[in-house]
Amino acid sequence: MVTDTRPHPSVRRGLALLTSERPRPEAIRARPNGWWLAVAAVCFGAFMGQLDASIVTLTYGGLRTDFHASLAAVEWVSLAYLLALVALLVPAGRLADAHGRKLLYLYGFAIFTLASAACGFAPSLGALVAFRVVQAAGAAMMQANSVALVTTSAPRERMRGALGVQAAAQALGLALGPTLGGALVSTLGWRWVFWVNVPVGVVALVGGHYLLPRTRARTRVTRFDWPGLLLLAAATTGALMGVSAASGLPVPGWGVAALFLVAAGAGWAFVRRQRRAAAPLLDLALLRVRAVAYGLVGALSGYLVLFGPLVLVPVVLTARGVSELTAGLVLTALPAGFALAATGCDRVLPRGLSDRGRCLAGAGIFTAALTALLVVVPGTGELVPVLAVTGLGLGMFTPANNALIMGAIPARSSGTGGGLVNMTRGLGTALGVALVTLALQVGDGGGGGVGAGRGGSQTAAVVLVAASVVAVGAAWFGPREGAREGMREGMREG
Repeated sequence: MVTDTRPHPSVRRGLALLTSERPRPEAIRARPNGWWLAVAAVCFGAFMGQLDASIVTLTYGGLRTDFHASLAAVEWVSLAYLLALVALLVPAGRLADAHGRKLLYLYGFAIFTLASAACGFAPSLGALVAFRVVQAAGAAMMQANSVALVTTSAPRERMRGALGVQAAAQALGLALGPTLGGALVSTLGWRWVFWVNVPVGVVALVGGHYLLPRTRARTRVTRFDWPGLLLLAAATTGALMGVSAASGLPVPGWGVAALFLVAAGAGWAFVRRQRRAAAPLLDLALLRVRAVAYGLVGALSGYLVLFGPLVLVPVVLTARGVSELTAGLVLTALPAGFALAATGCDRVLPRGLSDRGRCLAGAGIFTAALTALLVVVPGTGELVPVLAVTGLGLGMFTPANNALIMGAIPARSSGTGGGLVNMTRGLGTALGVALVTLALQVGDGGGGGVGAGRGGSQTAAVVLVAASVVAVGAAWFGPREGAREGMREGMREG
């Protein structure tokens, strides 16, 4: 007698519900502009990701008071999140390519929302850091798939505009973070900085279930590359901690050198592993595509330029007696210009201007704006137009650069490609913060109040201009035409 060991039909139906993507309602899928609804659903995650990145630093004072902790200990609330996020972006994209981008995105939002609630209830600083790592895992599942969901939902001719809207949502979250965070911390307390994610997460989960398309093109994965994941995590963690340590953490010189050696060794071993593994975590052939390689360099440089001023401006202005509120309002000019250009430049620029042309124009604009910091003394009156024009250039550059990258990646690997883009953004963000902090210290002689002198701000401006020049070079030496080999596999999904 043969015993049927299969699960009960009701159990199988339950497992299928949890492990398969549900189709959109026909009324939404058949709408001529229904793809905009999918983009809008993705914008929830884009907005919350950047809001969370810019809002948490405002909790440091409350955390130090409630948990009787040092500033160095409290900084791990941000550092642990960033390290986990960067390390998990590519693996999350790889899993999404195999099992479904909509599925991983929704599970990521669920994990992010639940972890946000847990962060608000954290009984100790150690528990809060642990919950932040879980929150980063959910954020990685969201962010690795956000760009891929946009590119596979939007028609080919509207992809750049859709990516611009997503970039604008990120800029809006970045702009509102300091203002909203300050209001929440000063009125309700630091715990509400995390709890505010919960209602937004619930709305996003419901919207994503009904508005996001299922994944049609997938990459078959028979096994997961766990050694590759560990090596990638070691490489990114060593590099980010090395840069952070060099920018002012109390770590001896040999410790900084050791971190960079670990990063270099793990990176070399990761590349060797990916070349030999039967089911590699990252298909290195993607990096040999010209549009992808140069586009990732441009993405890293662009986000370094975007986040560097977030450190430079408050330090310079407050050192001159300007209030934190005024400094925050001045800084808003940067993400405001970014959002304006990302959503509106298609209405102003010639239709025939290629993505490469937009990248060159945008990079040229923010390079010229930042160069002005080398010749003027940056006060509030001078910084507002410089930051606004820098934001306009970045808002023109970023969507076009993302379109070049994603257009060159096959649809079946768009999750991995999106993970690469967001991992590069994370590295650019960390470098923007760390290198500008280091430049302020070096320029002011390593003491006497970081950023108080003209030397520090000029040295930081040189770093930002150098990154801008790299972005110009990446656009110039990149593909002469918009690469679209990935499009031939069918970008639209149902």
